[in-house]
Amino acid sequence: MSDGLEESLSHSLRAAIAGDQRAYADFLERVAGRLRGTLWRKIGTEAEDIVQETLLAIHLKRDTWDAGQPVLPWVHAIARYKMIDAFRRKGRRVELDIGDFIETLPQPEAETVSDREIGRALGLLGPGQKAVVASISVEGRTISETASVLGMTETAVRVALHRGLAAISRHFARG
Repeated sequence: MSDGLEESLSHSLRAAIAGDQRAYADFLERVAGRLRGTLWRKIGTEAEDIVQETLLAIHLKRDTWDAGQPVLPWVHAIARYKMIDAFRRKGRRVELDIGDFIETLPQPEAETVSDREIGRALGLLGPGQKAVVASISVEGRTISETASVLGMTETAVRVALHRGLAAISRHFARG
């Protein structure tokens, strides 16, 4: 995404919200062109209907855009929901590439877990489950590597991992 395009579209929408009809027409025209290209590549002939629904939603909800935030993620989120709604109406299932909408998703907050908390969680488990959960979840080994190191079958490792994580989850859910 070009920062220049983002800034230009944001400026146009701010001006439009303030009452500048020419800026609003420019904003809608440029957004429609961008959406047409993206949607046409993804879904073909149904793209124009979704573009029009998106433009209508933008028009109706333009006052909900936070002018301090980028406008393109807001526009893409609206388009994504309109595309999903269109497919639902037709009974179609659609799978979208997350990369196309990654900019609309909030960034995950970094979680940190102390060694003490990890030790406490692992302490809830028996020796076999503890070894499996620690190998995979703490040390980062694969199922196959863990099976080899612990002298277990991959199926036994999967079962022990599932049961161990379930036990930890139940314990902390009771909290």
